[in-house]
Amino acid sequence: MQTSVLHNLVVGTPVISATYDQLQKSARYLPGPATQCQYSTTTSKQMRLGTNISETVKRKLSLGAHILRVGGVEKVFKQFFSVEDGEKLLKVSQCYLSTTSGPLAGFLFISTDKVAFCSERSMKIFSQKGHMLRIRYKVVIPLNKIKCVNQSENVQKPTQKYIEIVTEDNFDFWFMGVLKYQKTFKYLEQAVSQA
Repeated sequence: MQTSVLHNLVVGTPVISATYDQLQKSARYLPGPATQCQYSTTTSKQMRLGTNISETVKRKLSLGAHILRVGGVEKVFKQFFSVEDGEKLLKVSQCYLSTTSGPLAGFLFISTDKVAFCSERSMKIFSQKGHMLRIRYKVVIPLNKIKCVNQSENVQKPTQKYIEIVTEDNFDFWFMGVLKYQKTFKYLEQAVSQA
């Protein structure tokens, strides 16, 4: 199957099941349907999933150092994703992407052309030749492929809010633990309506 045909048919495929060589050929629109997963809350508004405080602080410092090294979140966005001429970054939020293998901490980027997610941490994958490589888990959803954006919350704990993005080919992407939830959702709705 040719890459261009794949891009027209599928908005995403799971990164974890692909090898590095396959990713090099089709690395534009990645993960597939995400599922809801249970998570724990902490005393702060942002949730830390399955990590202790020292791991969380270490991860945040590492990510902050990367953002400073690159020169800001806009440059991080341009480094991780291909950016079209005239495309502008509207909003960046820290959040978790719900996947079949568990939640992934990262950034949700909302631009005038796409919604994108990039994990905070890189993950290990193996090439067909057996070489271990580290890559970041990325999702790119073109705004013109989004069917709807929904708000949701945990009925038993209304402070736990979710954002669901449904694509035209009925893939669901669930984001949770979104910092500045209402503001992020507003930007997301606005971007989708203007696309």
